[in-house]
Amino acid sequence: MLPSVLRSAHPLNEYIIVVQPQADLCNTINALKQQFAATYQLPSVKFSKPNITLVHFKQYETMERKIVHRLQNIAAIQAPFVIQLSNFGSFPTHTIYIGVATPKPIVQLGNAIKSIQLLLKPNSAHKPHFITEPHMMVARKLQPWQYEQGWMQYSQMTFKAQFVANEMVLLKRAADSKVFVLAAKFGLLNQNTVMHQASLF
Repeated sequence: MLPSVLRSAHPLNEYIIVVQPQADLCNTINALKQQFAATYQLPSVKFSKPNITLVHFKQYETMERKIVHRLQNIAAIQAPFVIQLSNFGSFPTHTIYIGVATPKPIVQLGNAIKSIQLLLKPNSAHKPHFITEPHMMVARKLQPWQYEQGWMQYSQMTFKAQFVANEMVLLKRAADSKVFVLAAKFGLLNQNTVMHQASLF
């Protein structure tokens, strides 16, 4: 924890830990998001990349190296898993998203990150937010007419896809930025299983 004098000189960064689909599926979902943005006059949609958020938090950049080290340790013992996406859902009256048909392994990965949640909290006013209903955003912060018309359309549409989550990604943005940038990637290496199997021989 930084002394209070130093904290005042260091604005908080915003961080998210996510899993992301491979490039071909990213392109498909980006096209869908851009179509929504064009139809419902929502250019901000174009700034966000397809991902499923595990946790959202704020922290001082001076803590980033320690967080990265701990996330590497967590990722190393996690196994890759398949994520199935299915159709669309919404958070009335502001958000439309692609549904996740296989939430359990995503929630379990988020629970593993909870073991370092004290590192993700700069003070009592900024607690990390762990996602309990995994989803992939299409559009958020919608005006009432955008939500109502958009949901009327997307609630009748079907969408099916799947991808292998073989890494988690730490993204960050400064207080004065609108865009998240890459901070680090962590491969899901399943090292527990490898080490256990090796010990049998």
